[in-house]
Amino acid sequence: MKHINKFKKRVQTLLFKSFLFAMLFIVIVSCSTDENQTVANFTELVMQDEFDTDGALNTAIWDYEIGTGNNGWGNNELQYYTDRTKNITVQNGVLIMSAIKESFEGSNYTSARIVTKGEHAYGRFEARIRLPYGQGIWPAFWLLGANCSDAVVWPQCGEIDIMEYKGQEPTTIHGSVNGNGFSDGEAITKSYSLENDRFDTGFHVFGIEWTPEYINYYVDDVLYNQITPSDVPGEWVFDHPFKIIINLAVGGSFVGSPNSETTFPQTMLIDYVRVYKN
Repeated sequence: MKHINKFKKRVQTLLFKSFLFAMLFIVIVSCSTDENQTVANFTELVMQDEFDTDGALNTAIWDYEIGTGNNGWGNNELQYYTDRTKNITVQNGVLIMSAIKESFEGSNYTSARIVTKGEHAYGRFEARIRLPYGQGIWPAFWLLGANCSDAVVWPQCGEIDIMEYKGQEPTTIHGSVNGNGFSDGEAITKSYSLENDRFDTGFHVFGIEWTPEYINYYVDDVLYNQITPSDVPGEWVFDHPFKIIINLAVGGSFVGSPNSETTFPQTMLIDYVRVYKN
């Protein structure tokens, strides 16, 4: 009987080890390259706006960008950006950006666009946002090189799109980088889609972790892409400070124009914006 018990224990041990090996194999095989990338840990909070004071935007942190820009901000956008409270205000702990259909300063729509006064190089950049919905609605949370100027023009200054979204595709967002040789339709990009959920029905956290070696893209702490210098066909221009921009565009080359089914106003709600470093 003792020999039988010992034999049973050896068999059980071998079966358990085989099970562990099989599970490890399944995990390794089932993970894509994107899901296995190195993740940096940024813990020092160096910039934040929790939007916890009702009323106007905190202009110690942000600047408003006003008008139609050059050729619809370079994207054939249809709106006029304003600093009016009907387009942008803080209420009940969230920043509310509203796209409105109205005649204003020669445009048929108004909305809002803001940019940080400060600039940062490397770290974790994240925002918790509930997105709008509808054909032709184009919200974005992104970074633009702080050195963009007449001397260093886009895309040489660099652009990191943490989140772009087509209002007519409420389950999908896009994360991209733009630089010389990889911009607009040739940007290095990847999409992330929700299963059994939509980005316009609840808040989600959109973020990147940016180091000199890579940019990791996240939705709700799910790592869905990594971009490295070897992934871009041109110069890696993500090695200097960038500014944060949040905007709610109407129309443009990325999404097309609103149609008869697009309702207004459309609102984007931002719960917080945070930047962490090591």
